[in-house]
Amino acid sequence: MIGLLAAATEAWSEIKVHRVRVVLSLVGVFLAVFAMTTITAVGNMGRQMLGESFERSAGRPATLRVDAYPNGVPSPEGLAQSQAALREAAQRHRATWWGLASQPYGGGAQLPVRFPAGTQLVSTSTVDPSYGTMHRVIVDAGRWFTPDDDAAFSPRLVVNDAFAGQLGGFDPAAPPTVVLGGATPVTATVIGTSNPTGSDPAVPTAYLLNSAALRWNLGSDGTTSSPPGLEMWVPDADADALVAALQSEVQASLPGFSVSAYRQDQGADLGVLDVVLAYGVRGIGVFALLLGGIGVLNVGLVTVRQRIREIGVRRSFGATGGRVFFAVLMESVCATFLAGFLAVMASIVLVSNFPLEAVLPPTITLEDVPPFPASAAVEGVLAATLVGALAGLVPATMAVRAKVIDAIRY
Repeated sequence: MIGLLAAATEAWSEIKVHRVRVVLSLVGVFLAVFAMTTITAVGNMGRQMLGESFERSAGRPATLRVDAYPNGVPSPEGLAQSQAALREAAQRHRATWWGLASQPYGGGAQLPVRFPAGTQLVSTSTVDPSYGTMHRVIVDAGRWFTPDDDAAFSPRLVVNDAFAGQLGGFDPAAPPTVVLGGATPVTATVIGTSNPTGSDPAVPTAYLLNSAALRWNLGSDGTTSSPPGLEMWVPDADADALVAALQSEVQASLPGFSVSAYRQDQGADLGVLDVVLAYGVRGIGVFALLLGGIGVLNVGLVTVRQRIREIGVRRSFGATGGRVFFAVLMESVCATFLAGFLAVMASIVLVSNFPLEAVLPPTITLEDVPPFPASAAVEGVLAATLVGALAGLVPATMAVRAKVIDAIRY
């Protein structure tokens, strides 16, 4: 250990003597490590943004869906029967996060809403309170549904800005009300506003609880294009087995229905993106590091030629070839290690203090900002150190092979 520390101290002393030349040679290594770690961190943020966008439409990995369609004419009794069977299936498997939700992309009910300017059919998604967490619903004003809303004396609605605008705006302190339904109208209360990603901001849309739709017979009279299905957020490793189990169990409990169970999240697409980020960024970083290593190699060769007399004197006083080799090699390793460490620190400072809100457009949000990837920091420092070791091999070998007499005469 003493020998290692002595060699490192000696290497650091030589670096300080030739600091200008060393700093110039390390610019390439610094920039390469800085770019590699920063791009990795920014790529993680981009991956998180894309993943959150997928989750708002299809659910978090892994989200399973079970749909049950009646083989005959839809009826309120059949809808209640299918919902009861789906809820029993989720409870039987003890899922932590689950709920019933209408099909995405317009699969909910077309409810007649009596706006002040006239009655209008509004696309309404019927959901359970857990839908907000499973789909990362962003509530702009007010609140999302809670289990207590099931016992409310009037239906609760979460609407978009276009819907709220037709009511004169939304004030959480004085929630507006609106009349829903046709032959048996009911007054609903708006409790929040949310604008789903990908929907037309000029077209009114709304969320409604499944319990309220059943209780007040909303959307069960032919205005629903498809009944709500079961969504379960489960561990990725259990997804395939649960799909097969749910398919057979729900079909057995609903003989008059056509049942389909499948995984609806887009986790596979994110897996492809992870591979592209991992190998693409690493490939660019390795190429840049190799270019930086060439600069370190050139400076090392020049430095050894200038110190050849010093090396000869040390050999004449008993310094072994291994000691000389290790001392010259450590100069390159210490220099590139320091460059890599400083580059990683600079990248962490930049990424941690970057104002995302000022750069991202209003339509793109990042709810859970990922921390700086520790693996990228470690890889950056190790890669810089490895490049220094490779670049120092040639100068160290040259120093060892120099003859003592010729080195002293140099």
